[in-house]
Amino acid sequence: MLLSGFGTLLQLLYLGMLVLAVVAFVFAATAREDAYRAADKKKKSFWLIILGVAVAVNLLIPLLFLQLAGVVASIVFMVDVRPALKEVSGGGGGGRRGGSSSDGPYGPYNGGR
Repeated sequence: MLLSGFGTLLQLLYLGMLVLAVVAFVFAATAREDAYRAADKKKKSFWLIILGVAVAVNLLIPLLFLQLAGVVASIVFMVDVRPALKEVSGGGGGGRRGGSSSDGPYGPYNGGR
C-alpha cells in the first residue's frame, strides 16, 4: 500500500514539473523579443529552446535528473527573467500608474494618522 501512495506522489510530482515547464514556455513565447534585450537577459530564442527541451524531456524521457534540470530552468525563468520582462514591458507596478514615494503595497502611507 505504501508503494502505491509513493507512485501516485511521484506521478503528481512529474505532472507538476510538466505544468511548470509548459507555463514557463508559454510566458517565454508570449513576451516580446525587444523586452529580453531591454531587460538584459538572454535572447528569446535561447529561453524558448531551453524551456522547449524541458517540456519535451518531461513528456518523453522519464529520467528524474533530466526533469530536475528542466525544473531549475523553468524556476529561473519564472523568478528572474519573467519579472524583468514585465518590468521593462510596463507590466510591473501592480496595476497602478504614478504614485508617490510614500506609497506602500496597500496604498499611500499617511504616517499613522
